[in-house]
Amino acid sequence: MTLEEFEKRRKKLPDAPGVYFFLGKDKKILYIGKATSLKSRVRSYFSGDLMASRGPLLVDMVEKATSIDWRETDSVLEALILEANLIKTHKPRYNTDLKDDKSFNYVVITREDFPRVLLVRGKELETLHRNSSISFTPLHTFGPFPHGSQLKEALRIVRKIFPYRDTCTPCMERKENVAEVSPPRPSGGLSSAKCRPCFNRHIGLCPGVCSGEISKTEYRKIVRRIALLFAGKKPQLLKGLERDMNTAAKHEQFEEAARLRGQVFALNHIQDVSLIKRELRHPSTIRSTRIEAYDAAHLQGSAAVGVMVVVDGGEVQKSEYRKFILRATKQGDDAGALREILSRRLAHAPPDGDWSLPRLIVVDGSTAQLNAAKKVLDEYGMQILLVGVVKDEKHRPREILGDTHVVAGNEQAILLANAEAHRYAIAFHRKKSRKNLLS
Repeated sequence: MTLEEFEKRRKKLPDAPGVYFFLGKDKKILYIGKATSLKSRVRSYFSGDLMASRGPLLVDMVEKATSIDWRETDSVLEALILEANLIKTHKPRYNTDLKDDKSFNYVVITREDFPRVLLVRGKELETLHRNSSISFTPLHTFGPFPHGSQLKEALRIVRKIFPYRDTCTPCMERKENVAEVSPPRPSGGLSSAKCRPCFNRHIGLCPGVCSGEISKTEYRKIVRRIALLFAGKKPQLLKGLERDMNTAAKHEQFEEAARLRGQVFALNHIQDVSLIKRELRHPSTIRSTRIEAYDAAHLQGSAAVGVMVVVDGGEVQKSEYRKFILRATKQGDDAGALREILSRRLAHAPPDGDWSLPRLIVVDGSTAQLNAAKKVLDEYGMQILLVGVVKDEKHRPREILGDTHVVAGNEQAILLANAEAHRYAIAFHRKKSRKNLLS
């Protein structure tokens, strides 16, 4: 598919969450992806540096594609679930070639009296088929989900709507029978429980399996609802909830009816994930959120390297630092170095990658570096806040360019991220220079 052909089709793409399909000859699905904004995400496949940022496999896929299709969803959560179900059904070649099955993620509901809902790696499922000593037997398995970090967030959202058990032990299976702390007030379950409630019960994420407040029958209703949601059967799930809500109201079980009404409302207004796009465009503050800073280092053009560092909640996250050996940037082109680093970093962004997106990007430099970064973000269809740290002759911060409200509320975190990026880039450059000398 050429850029011109895509541009004609692109005008119809909505700026909304959903799943997109690249189709080949005879409408065969080549690749399936998920997007916060279908319009922006699909556009990124036609940027000029697709080979450098995404690799030859996706370049080959785009060249073989003859058309694009999509399915819009009400939320990113539903897009995540729909993507997994469609990948499982169609097994597109370019999805399976890009990632080994063992590295995919799955949601497993266990076969127990009080089933657990677990996030399981593909390699664990493979082990399960060979080793009967694994601690769970699947009742339902949903996936594959390509994006582990997003799946964890999705499970957090689902658990707020439908509390479930994950690691706590059912009351009837525990040796101690008298709680040292009074259990929470029962909510329609077994009122005679005297087992100690787990922490998740106290914060409303467990329905009281550990404290004996819910029967097997009632708990299985919750499990069935979670299974329907992950099977992509939201209309059927809503219909069942509304039926149960009306039945509860008819029998004057008004607390139960109100709880079910709240679940119906939550499913119809899934805001937690859908707000990702809005937050990126109009964040009131970025305090206690992910900030990424970038820097490059070289010696007269040799041993050129770049780095990414992460500050979250005002604290450095060293396990998420990344290094880049720069090969495409010309000597002395600082803006070009930033473009290469940022393009390669965004190749790992959801939905095709598993690196979380930041709320703010910090670059070392002034207008030239900010414009270079903004151009890359525009090519990827991403709207992320940008600031630049301008240095004086002694390489000390002199000024921060960018949104004044953002800078005023986050100056300390911005300067920390910038200083860490500089330190990390110099350390990586020295290490690479020594290695070059020795070789």
